[in-house]
Amino acid sequence: MDPSREHFSSRFAVIMAMAGSAIGLGNIWRFPYMVGQYGGAAFIIVYILCCFLLSLPIFLSESIIGRRGGSDIYGAMKKLAPGSKWKWAGLITIISPVLILSYYSVVGGWSVEYLFKSLAFEFNNTPSERIPSLFSMFISSTWEPIIMHTLFLGATAGVIIGGVKKGIERFTKITIPLLFFLILIILVYSVSLPGASKGIDYLIKPDFSKLTAEAVAAAMGQSFFSMSLGVGTILIYSSYISKKENLLASGVGTAVSDLIFALLAGFAIMPAVFASGVEPDAGPGLVFQTLPFIFNKMGAGVPWVSAVIAIVFFITILVAALTSSISMMEASVAYLVDEKKFNRKKATAVIFIATWAIGVLCSLSFGPLSGVKLLGETIFNFLDKLVSNYLMTIGGLIFTIFVGWAMDKGAVRDELLSGGASPSNRPYIGPVYFLIRYVAPIAIVVIFVTNLLI
Repeated sequence: MDPSREHFSSRFAVIMAMAGSAIGLGNIWRFPYMVGQYGGAAFIIVYILCCFLLSLPIFLSESIIGRRGGSDIYGAMKKLAPGSKWKWAGLITIISPVLILSYYSVVGGWSVEYLFKSLAFEFNNTPSERIPSLFSMFISSTWEPIIMHTLFLGATAGVIIGGVKKGIERFTKITIPLLFFLILIILVYSVSLPGASKGIDYLIKPDFSKLTAEAVAAAMGQSFFSMSLGVGTILIYSSYISKKENLLASGVGTAVSDLIFALLAGFAIMPAVFASGVEPDAGPGLVFQTLPFIFNKMGAGVPWVSAVIAIVFFITILVAALTSSISMMEASVAYLVDEKKFNRKKATAVIFIATWAIGVLCSLSFGPLSGVKLLGETIFNFLDKLVSNYLMTIGGLIFTIFVGWAMDKGAVRDELLSGGASPSNRPYIGPVYFLIRYVAPIAIVVIFVTNLLI
């Protein structure tokens, strides 16, 4: 590792940063819905297996490349496989974070807007039947979503400019524990509501009749996407990890943190949904349409209680969105810093402008540009499907094949042992290497083919 390169100060800092990259909006709205759709506890069991048998090996593949290469994605592969074409495969994965951040920051902007609405007690002062329409009116307008998109992206850039220790580490060490605390507050309130037991049953009662091949593929895909795999964010963060840090322990810690948060989010949201007699829905609508409606109904008795819960909830949403967006921007900024020798401020400004411009088009695709279609999809949906269904899986496949088949096995072993600093990992090297080399690539191909067929 380049001694001049910044690195995280401790294992706690590593896990908080990695967990921040993994924990995002998908944990809050997508996971609870999929649990109910695909068999409750039956789906959770499959999901847990996928987290450790699929996602963890991919996570470790990115970690091994990142720390061993001590550079951005392109530079790491160029260093680890000199004279080969692997560096160009690495370059492909640099595109993904820019595209993801461009539309993710639009959704992040929605969370900023809804935090402002909750602070203004708007959900309490608006007739309940009008609550769902607030969302469609907002996203279809021209300037307000763009302003919120800009604010969210600006906050992300502000953390990135601070660097690894003063920016990313400082932010995630504060916000990730805060996230768990906030989601616990919402959970305690949610499960105490009359009728909440139906939401709990929705999550924990196994229905094995719904555990189809599609459900298994969905669990694989959710575990893959939930941990931000295949886009190089984990690789970049790993390039800031000390050689003495235990990569396996950090990987397991991140996977467990992401899994626990997803489960907590499920038990925080679904009991409230069912307590209000609202059917659960997939996608951002659950967060920005259904839940504000629920907060309004809660306010019929004690308005200030529901207002506080709404504020806490949207702070949680915003923080979760920011911790993920920071890792996406850092992946692209690192490339410009390492390969093009930009200083961090200039690199951040370039990525900010690029993602902001594409994000504006994504935002307008809900309004003035809604008629513009790319392969039959709006600009926002096209980029979402392109990255989520294809680029991320291709990236994950590249990383696992590189570590499993292209990298020197001794180098992989050395990284898993942290240069001898983690001898307790020795019994796990064989199984981990087998998962990286054989199981993970096959599973990724299954996910890719499933996305093509859906």
